[in-house]
Amino acid sequence: MSKRDYYEILGVSKSATAEEIKKSYRKVAMQYHPDRNPGDKAAEEKFKEAAEAYEVLSDADKRAKYDRYGHAAFGPGTGGGGFHNSNMEDIFSQFGDIFGDDLFGSFFGGGGGGRRGGGTSRSRGARGSNLRIKLKLNFEEIAKGVTKNVKVKKHVVCGTCSGSGAKDKNSVQTCGTCGGNGQVRKVTNTFLGQMQTVTTCPTCNGEGTTVTAKCGSCKGEGRVYGEETITIDIPAGVQEGMQLSMGGKGNAGERGGMAGDLLIQIEEEPHAELKRDGLNVAFDLHISFPEAAFGTNVEVPTIDGRAKIKIPAGTQSGKIFRLKGKGFPEVQGYSKGDQLIYVNVWTPQELSSEEKTMLEKLANSPNFKPRPDKNDKGFFERVREAFS
Repeated sequence: MSKRDYYEILGVSKSATAEEIKKSYRKVAMQYHPDRNPGDKAAEEKFKEAAEAYEVLSDADKRAKYDRYGHAAFGPGTGGGGFHNSNMEDIFSQFGDIFGDDLFGSFFGGGGGGRRGGGTSRSRGARGSNLRIKLKLNFEEIAKGVTKNVKVKKHVVCGTCSGSGAKDKNSVQTCGTCGGNGQVRKVTNTFLGQMQTVTTCPTCNGEGTTVTAKCGSCKGEGRVYGEETITIDIPAGVQEGMQLSMGGKGNAGERGGMAGDLLIQIEEEPHAELKRDGLNVAFDLHISFPEAAFGTNVEVPTIDGRAKIKIPAGTQSGKIFRLKGKGFPEVQGYSKGDQLIYVNVWTPQELSSEEKTMLEKLANSPNFKPRPDKNDKGFFERVREAFS
């Protein structure tokens, strides 16, 4: 079954502002929230669907990719972009600020607190920050796609305490302020009766536990600065400046918190002979006047090797030859560019006396007088035709 449009899911237009998207997501999420629809699998799926749409549209980079490529921007081979929070608890953890503890505490009488199942809203530690790296690719890697193993320096989970931040298992105790719930409740008397609000516990910051003795390796953070080798799958056809995303491959979170994302910015290594123009590849071919007049066979470079082409007799400078399908593929698409070969007839810049004498004899020959006819296209017409 095909995916619904993200803008349609949230009920906003493509020109909606970030604040409008956030407001609409909050409305849809409340409508299908599991606490409001207990046991309703259809509502749960719509809640996840809304979270998926919000994760993409609330991120400027992901939104730009979605606007350009649609759902294909996050398909297989894009490096893990798109939605990666199908677990309900992860959704609440990542988007808890959208719901607000006070609102859900008062609405559900303290039962939900923004988390499914009623009772508690314990959260893990702080989410790790995103990490951005640059990745250089040559033309062949871009044309075919490539898998790269990249060493990234970043915060990783502490191997001593496994991310808990505690010296040992006996150094973690239930928070005395919230009793392990991660929340504190307050009842206020109003003229409408009692109003109960739920807020994140200020002592444990919603974790439900406190550390009595910190891990000596990470000083209680649950993470240390280290290095990780990450395997990155680059799809064919990426371009300079394009950004891919790998969920959960950024900096590790504090004390078991979710890891940030790894953002990969693509850089193109210049080719020694070829130039890129969108999906097409361009090559400037220089031939001598005799080769243009008599015709010849030449070998030209392509992305994946060399190819032979025939230059017909009487070829004019500015002629464009096309090698079909020898360009770059479209990212997550079916189109493929061509290689365009621009012919330049080389004019000698220095002549010997003998060469001058021969050319002077030919200068007045009728065949050496320019005689363009209506079939001889001008430069701009040839370029327009090449790109049509």
